[in-house]
Amino acid sequence: MTHIDIRIDDLSGDATRALIAQHLDGMHATSPPESVHALDADRLRDPAVTFWSAWIKGELAGIGALKDLGDGRGELKSMRVHERFLGAGVGRAILRHIVDAARRRGMTSLWLETGSPADFIPAQRLYESEGFVTCGPFADYTDDPFSVFMTRQL
Repeated sequence: MTHIDIRIDDLSGDATRALIAQHLDGMHATSPPESVHALDADRLRDPAVTFWSAWIKGELAGIGALKDLGDGRGELKSMRVHERFLGAGVGRAILRHIVDAARRRGMTSLWLETGSPADFIPAQRLYESEGFVTCGPFADYTDDPFSVFMTRQL
């Protein structure tokens, strides 16, 4: 298996910013604006958010973030694998890295919102395979036909 280098990212690099923009464009292509909950680069700089990038042989392969919701809860944000690296295990590696980071921080549960359209089924399957289960809305989310909410105890 190819080595994946996952590191905290300050969101200043062109490759990182381009993948965030691609992620946002993809969300807007599949969901109405009011149903897009992805964060742009500026909102990912929130002190409650830790952002990671994954690299393979010097190329950006994916991104992911963890938002501290307080009370031992964390939210998975901005998971995206660069299309060139789909199927290479990057998404799973980032997800496991974030789960481990949340545990180290003493979090007891992780939460996420992902899309419900067919384009999001691979992401839903990844989360399910790593122990996430469907739940209702959490934090400031409300019921939305374009959203699937999931959680996992740590």
